Amino acid sequence: MLTDMTAVVTGGSRGIGRAVVERLCRDGASVVFNYATHEAAADEVVRAVQADGGKVRALRLDLKEPEGAERLMEAAEEHLGGLDILVNNAAMSFTPAPLAETDVELFDSVMAVNARSVFLTTRYAARRMRDGGRIVNISTLNTVRPAPGIGPYAASKGAIEQLTAVAARELGPRGITVNAVSPGATDTELLHGTNPPQALQAVVGMTPLGRLGQPSDVADVVAFLAGPDGRWITGQNLRATGGLT
Repeated sequence: MLTDMTAVVTGGSRGIGRAVVERLCRDGASVVFNYATHEAAADEVVRAVQADGGKVRALRLDLKEPEGAERLMEAAEEHLGGLDILVNNAAMSFTPAPLAETDVELFDSVMAVNARSVFLTTRYAARRMRDGGRIVNISTLNTVRPAPGIGPYAASKGAIEQLTAVAARELGPRGITVNAVSPGATDTELLHGTNPPQALQAVVGMTPLGRLGQPSDVADVVAFLAGPDGRWITGQNLRATGGLT
């Protein structure tokens, strides 16, 4: 259980982020999460968690902005009174396109939200997180199973995995674990917005467990790493894919 623990989750209003917020709150943590634009969805998360007796707060901050991550961490620590857990989940969606047709501006935006924000929140946590804390970064199976059209996305997640490996070694002496979780095909708006139905059917056919992942499947892995049972795991990338490789 995470009673009396505090947590920050980036991108917590929908999909995997929402599932992580809800799971950490059920386990007893007090959670602050950010959202960029989906205020109604964020309000729904807050209402649902509070109705279940959980402690949660939503902050509207766009991690695309250079100061967004730092402002989130400062505000979260102020509200929470300290920091024990950081889950970097925020990711920018975009229409897949070949590298030859990808604008530099799009590449920069994806890297800012998906990778730079992780660097900034991790840097903050390295300075302010309590000893024995947990950092969990959400990556993707696409770093080992690349697909046409997702160059910026795969590149940003590859950067996250390297930041995870370095941070685990730097923060280990303080008992802080740093790990990544790489979901496979997970039933979210992001997945359906970037893949046609026939592609998703094909993925289900290639997945040994025979279905798309659910956000809660990934959230359960995050909760394990964030909790006391994950104390001896660090610098790892757990693939929550239903067996898809």
